[in-house]
Amino acid sequence: MSAGINRYKTDLRDMQFTLFEQFKLGELLGQAPFEAWGRDETMAVLAETYRFAREVTGPLNASGDREGCRLVDGEVKTPKGYKDAWAKLNEAGFKTISLSPEHGGQGAPAMIQALVEEMLSGSNTAFNMYAGLSYGAAELISACGTREQFNRYCPNMFQGKWGGTMCLTEPHAGSDVGAAKSTARKNPDGTYSIKGTKIFISGGDHDLTENIIHLVLARIEGAPPGTKGLSLFIVPKIRVNPDGTLGQRNDVSVAAIEHKLGINGSATCQLNFGENDGCIGELVGGAEHQGMSQMFRMMNGARIAVGVQGLAVASSAYLNALEYAKERKQGAHWKQWKDPTAPRVAIIEHGDIRRMLLDMKAHVEGIRALILKLTYHVDAARQVGGSDDEKAAYHKGQVELLTPLVKAFSSDQAFRVCELAIQTYGGAGYLKDWPVEQYLRDSKIFSIYEGTNHIQAMDLVGRKMGQAGGAHFQAFMADVAGFVEAHRAHPVFGADVERLAAAQEAVMASAMNLFGWSQSDKLHLIPLVANRFLEMMSVLAVGWLLLDAGVIAHKAQQEVSATHPDHAFYEGKQASAKFFARTVLPTVEHHAKVMALEDDTPMTLSEAAFGQ
Repeated sequence: MSAGINRYKTDLRDMQFTLFEQFKLGELLGQAPFEAWGRDETMAVLAETYRFAREVTGPLNASGDREGCRLVDGEVKTPKGYKDAWAKLNEAGFKTISLSPEHGGQGAPAMIQALVEEMLSGSNTAFNMYAGLSYGAAELISACGTREQFNRYCPNMFQGKWGGTMCLTEPHAGSDVGAAKSTARKNPDGTYSIKGTKIFISGGDHDLTENIIHLVLARIEGAPPGTKGLSLFIVPKIRVNPDGTLGQRNDVSVAAIEHKLGINGSATCQLNFGENDGCIGELVGGAEHQGMSQMFRMMNGARIAVGVQGLAVASSAYLNALEYAKERKQGAHWKQWKDPTAPRVAIIEHGDIRRMLLDMKAHVEGIRALILKLTYHVDAARQVGGSDDEKAAYHKGQVELLTPLVKAFSSDQAFRVCELAIQTYGGAGYLKDWPVEQYLRDSKIFSIYEGTNHIQAMDLVGRKMGQAGGAHFQAFMADVAGFVEAHRAHPVFGADVERLAAAQEAVMASAMNLFGWSQSDKLHLIPLVANRFLEMMSVLAVGWLLLDAGVIAHKAQQEVSATHPDHAFYEGKQASAKFFARTVLPTVEHHAKVMALEDDTPMTLSEAAFGQ
């Protein structure tokens, strides 16, 4: 693929449907805190973001992947075109659409920001990571830092003048954050001397901004071991004077940049702090030993963002495969497959291609609905906050519960959708002439960073399901049950709704098994099945949301003529719901049966028996 060609695609009509027809965003707009937003403003922003993604960031996706980042004299150089795109991105204000107006944003609902992020990430995942991390770091300082820290760092970070990172992982620790060895020694002036090495730091260094603000987890001398002893520090690449001007270079150096499978335009760095005993940082909010709870604010946002990344890449992979399937002619129609003289037809006429396309379509639409459901709860909690504490608690609880599902299921399925897209192309999909091989490579990291998907699964079964005495999980199940009762007699989807009910029963039974094991000597079974259970619950959630969309689409289709473009659109929504309900939802019951077998073979097998 030559540089400068945009291959990014998305479906604005599906976004509009999910926002306004399924989740009734219009009922939130025009009311505090979203007074300035309406349907027209929303669609205008989405259309403009799509234009930007196709014209600015999309054309840099393949060229940035090929060129990658370079380490020159200790400084990271980003691919050609990134600096110009960065300036245009921040001038357009896409990253601050949902930011509070008092901080320079436009105060949009999180649902709108999620779709803006989908398009920015889908058009160029590697490039968008720089801005996403900067914004996330600024949000953390805004929430946890002092007023002075906010004033010193956040405005420049929100405006894109400065970048930001999150620095957790260390070479010896990996996901075991509590094993961190980075240290912090308090200085007489209240600052801290930081010393240590961090690896896999996305955006750890680059040439897009004049400064980078690192958020670094380190252990103050004398602090207890484990995560409870970690504190969070603001460590600028270039020190910032009290008046906000830039001072001298801090003792932060780039030891190396990683050469990766994908996201090659994103600089993944190994950073050394305090090699020359001159790295100065300040404690976030002045609070010792609160590093993990503070960092979780950024990590939770980042996990949702990874779910959006998965959706973004999967959506474009599907739509590119769809376009190819409509144009590529190969083989005779299945009704004439024995006739050697039959004309060649577009491969979309073949059954296996149609199966793969509908599989991709259903998963993309279902994951988009899952992400917008989560962000709907974010927006609804903001709107009722202070006036209805019970409703606010319900919405916040659903955000907590759905976060590991969004991160893990979206990222797992993104890789699978990209694989199906390549399969749809056949041999052509394996070539760099087409975008899907890059989508596959870029998407693999999604299931690994910001907490591997096993960490998400353990978070779900070990923390989220038990929060508030299990109230969040019970509320979710009650919502599914309410849908089942309302639609089990539906003339088109009745049988599919019964499949949803069976899946729900299987998830409930498996949840009870998990609880029983946690209270017995079978605790070792939980890590063996946690990923399986997260997938079961995710499939249940997506199946529910697709059926909900299908019911809405069935009614809406009856109100438009057969020649109206929406007639075919609504037909497609119903097909996604039916396909998922009939080919994916039944796997939940199978997984439940597997869980009930209580197989612990991986734990009882001797190490030697695994092989040499």
